[in-house]
Amino acid sequence: MKPFVEMAELGHEQVILCRNDDVGLRAIIAIHNTTLGPALGGCRLYDYASEAEAMTDALRLSRGMTYKAAIAGLDLGGGKSVIIGDRSIKSEALFRAFGRQIESLAGRYITAEDMNTNVQDMNDIRRETQWVTGVGAHAGGSGDPSPITAWGVFNGLRACLEVVYGTPSVSGRTVAIQGIGNVGYNLAKYLHERGAKLVFSDINAGNIDRAMSEFGGTVVEGDEFFQSDVDVLAPCAIGGIINKRTIEMIKAPIVAGGANNVLANEDEDCDRLREKNIILAPDYVINAGGLMSVYSELRGWPADKAMDDAGKIFTTVKSILSKANADGISSIQASNRIAEARIESVAKLQRLRVG
Repeated sequence: MKPFVEMAELGHEQVILCRNDDVGLRAIIAIHNTTLGPALGGCRLYDYASEAEAMTDALRLSRGMTYKAAIAGLDLGGGKSVIIGDRSIKSEALFRAFGRQIESLAGRYITAEDMNTNVQDMNDIRRETQWVTGVGAHAGGSGDPSPITAWGVFNGLRACLEVVYGTPSVSGRTVAIQGIGNVGYNLAKYLHERGAKLVFSDINAGNIDRAMSEFGGTVVEGDEFFQSDVDVLAPCAIGGIINKRTIEMIKAPIVAGGANNVLANEDEDCDRLREKNIILAPDYVINAGGLMSVYSELRGWPADKAMDDAGKIFTTVKSILSKANADGISSIQASNRIAEARIESVAKLQRLRVG
């Protein structure tokens, strides 16, 4: 792996390595682009197979956050942090040590919760720095953004249904959800309440048991998820699961879920999906509700504004799919162009200001 080469290829401004052996901290903070504002992105805890894999994840995720903020119309840049390890390393000291690393960046990077981190972890980070969102209500925070993330995914999914079937109604439609954690669970709840049929896949038996007891449905394992005869595949777990191998199995006409970086190879996998006439809701567009939530927290806006904004993801996804169809390009290419145009327009204003 050549970190500086990868940084240059993806356009990153800064990458910080964080280490504190006393508390078991090994972390990477990636700041992609701060043209629109300070870099904001969640803190992910994951037991990566290698440090190179952790670096690649941090770089890809932070770039996605830049595009997510841009297309959502927020005054934020893109960043992400990853802590290497499993949940057994969690402690107050670990997150406070990490908070001190964030504090040293003086507001260039703002963190939030992500995979395997929660409100309590953000509370611990907050004890060392103000540059954290998603903290508990007692600290003036908005708490867990997952319900708002899932609300955005739900509405983006509805937009895809309208394009394919002529109606956004989920009633009677079948949706397969991979990953029934916080986002997947809330997505299932919204779908169940509105009459959808559900298929679940998760390596965590507890998540499956909770979902089945509350919503009913069907459980599948492994590749059965991709082979499911459903209307929508909704990946809500790890990235890279839509790839050359799995695309061959997909029967559903729509892929729309909450997972980040769902494509293993953006350009090649987009082409493969288009060849099979499968509609993809760009992940950084459809899952932007969580970012909207923490942005509202930063601005001091009420929580219901974030829900309203996440509901507008329906219109955003429809416009992206319309542009993709009109221009003969993939949905990712269409959304990237819209995001890049906004970033460039603001960059021009900044050049004008300093010139």
